Amino acid sequence: MGIALDHCDLRFIFNEFKCIYVFPDLLSIFHEQEMTETVHETNGHGYLATFVGKNGRFVILRVHSHGLVTIDLQCYEEDNISQLDNLLNALETKLKALLNGNITRIKRLPALIRGAKVDRYWPTADGRLIEYDIDGVVYEEDSAYQNIKILHSQQFGNILVLNGDVNLAESDLAYTQAIMGSGKEDYAGKEVLILGGGDGGILAEVVKQKPKMITMVEISFIVIDGCKMHMRKTCGDILDNLKGDCYQVIEDCVPVLKKYVKEGRMFDYIINDLTAVPISTEPEEDSTWEFLRLILDLSIKVLHPSGKYFTQGNSVNLSEALTLYEEQLGKLSCPVDFSKEVVCVPSYLELWVFYTIWKK
Repeated sequence: MGIALDHCDLRFIFNEFKCIYVFPDLLSIFHEQEMTETVHETNGHGYLATFVGKNGRFVILRVHSHGLVTIDLQCYEEDNISQLDNLLNALETKLKALLNGNITRIKRLPALIRGAKVDRYWPTADGRLIEYDIDGVVYEEDSAYQNIKILHSQQFGNILVLNGDVNLAESDLAYTQAIMGSGKEDYAGKEVLILGGGDGGILAEVVKQKPKMITMVEISFIVIDGCKMHMRKTCGDILDNLKGDCYQVIEDCVPVLKKYVKEGRMFDYIINDLTAVPISTEPEEDSTWEFLRLILDLSIKVLHPSGKYFTQGNSVNLSEALTLYEEQLGKLSCPVDFSKEVVCVPSYLELWVFYTIWKK
């Protein structure tokens, strides 16, 4: 377990002499804890010391020249928590006394758990680290294309994670509804093509509206195998059979789309649940952008003139990537218009952009 007292943001500036002069009084607290100090050379960039104590306890004290003080306390899980709290409280009290109240802000962060059997930390699309309440791995397999995990969250239910990206939790009906048009569409008697969607959520919801036929193309049946066992609040029993009265599940969308283009096949609705808009700022060179453009171009060719194409975008904070995507829409072989909607997806802990695209 690691505990951090971090980012004590000081309004005034220390110089190197001031740091060395003030902090011996602070060091006495570490000495009382029987911790041995080592002061490190910083070449004039503030003050840096490390402290090693019993039971593997380890502290990094850093005073930055612009006035930021960080104290990182690392220890083992079995260490005495009350002692650690007392140490941090003593350091905080001493800092306030030494600096005569000239502290803008003190922030104590909760413990980071490193090396646990179950990884609780997953990044958002815009690079923020989220600690989930994950307490178990219920499924993990590797396909030829990706690592597939299904993790259990006390708050969100089971969560599908592909290659380290949180894809969908059992709590995320908002995602499924948004990528289907947010309840504004009538799928009854329609031809529907789902690209990806191995969690079965979209398929299960569209089937309820009694379409003429749904064709779902999913390249990894290992995802389907995991989800039909462990994501049943999302997919129900729809993935128990890969073919039903009004749906079929087949493999690999690119060959299928090319075949449909040659045949002149048309769909009233196409729902692309394959991948989020890439965050790369070099769409002409990024292979993910090339794949996305290929799927878009093939899909528009098999979209009925009055049909609609639904897809996810990415985090609303990734405005540059979303703008690049919208620019790509203007480069398709067939002119299109689009609209977008911002939806809160519970397990993402961020707002997500969804697109509706249609032919001009």
